[in-house]
Amino acid sequence: MKGQKAYAVVFVIQAIYAAMFLLSKAAFDHGMNNFIFVFYRQAIATLFLIPFALFFEWKTAPPLPFVTFCKIFLLSFCGITLSLDVYGIGLMYTSATLAAATTNCLPVITFFLALLLGIESLKVKTAAGTAKLIGIGACLVGAATLAFYKGPHLEFLSHYHILNYHKTQQHQGHAQSHTWIKGCFFMLLSNTFWGMWLVLQAFVIKGYPSKLLFTTLQCFLSSIQSFVIALAVERNIDEWKMGWNLRLLSVVYCGVMVTGVTYYLQTWVIEKKGPVFLAMSTPLNLIITIFASAIILGEIITLGSLLGGLALVVGLYSVLWGKSREQMPKASQDLEQTSV
Repeated sequence: MKGQKAYAVVFVIQAIYAAMFLLSKAAFDHGMNNFIFVFYRQAIATLFLIPFALFFEWKTAPPLPFVTFCKIFLLSFCGITLSLDVYGIGLMYTSATLAAATTNCLPVITFFLALLLGIESLKVKTAAGTAKLIGIGACLVGAATLAFYKGPHLEFLSHYHILNYHKTQQHQGHAQSHTWIKGCFFMLLSNTFWGMWLVLQAFVIKGYPSKLLFTTLQCFLSSIQSFVIALAVERNIDEWKMGWNLRLLSVVYCGVMVTGVTYYLQTWVIEKKGPVFLAMSTPLNLIITIFASAIILGEIITLGSLLGGLALVVGLYSVLWGKSREQMPKASQDLEQTSV
């Protein structure tokens, strides 16, 4: 029973992310400014994390040098503020399904960036290196398929949508067809910023190892940065007002559940099963989002979205397999090859 807890937890994590895609998409389609959305999300996340950070790590936290603070500021701007702002633009142009699909290329993008920075290696003549190369190629094919090929509509669930949203989605689908490629580009750019954040924070956190305070400080700095950007883009006070509606639900959910709850759950899973196990569960949020977006939002799923998502999943598992094989002891690899 204990061994099955990790499987239940990763399902909850991916379900939380799937709900984030759906709520964000619904909020943007109902007129919420994505830059204001990011500010409120980060501000709520900061308020949620501060009590825990102060209680658990304030007494044991090391001093924060000014140089390290500047690094954290730049890391927050690149990996959180820009990533979320660009993600919001891409989501407005595309769909929740595509947002979920592109997250599967994050490990591949992260590996590629680490390769450019010399953190990772690629030995093409080995099985692990070949698998990584295939994974990068599959990711590129998947991204190109999502951007340039839609194919026939698969309306197997669109007649059972819960919200009165289907006709709006059909109308917008024709109006936004010329912006779909632009949206795919923004989604991949957002994942690139996110990948840079994952790679670079490994260096920054060495200078400030208090992880919870480190995360809280990033959220706080990101909320200030996103506020400045949002204020520059939107100065109409009415757009900043939050009522008891979908807008408030989406920002509170993303701030508390995504930034707060999943932080703890992901840390627990990585501790129990390792980062590869967590990464391998990423396709779950794509599956959940496909069905939920069709039923709840009435989104029309295209063949291109499914094929592109499948290619990204293949690329994800290929890179993860190559990475895990490299981490195996050489004796185990020799024994595996002998048995074959």
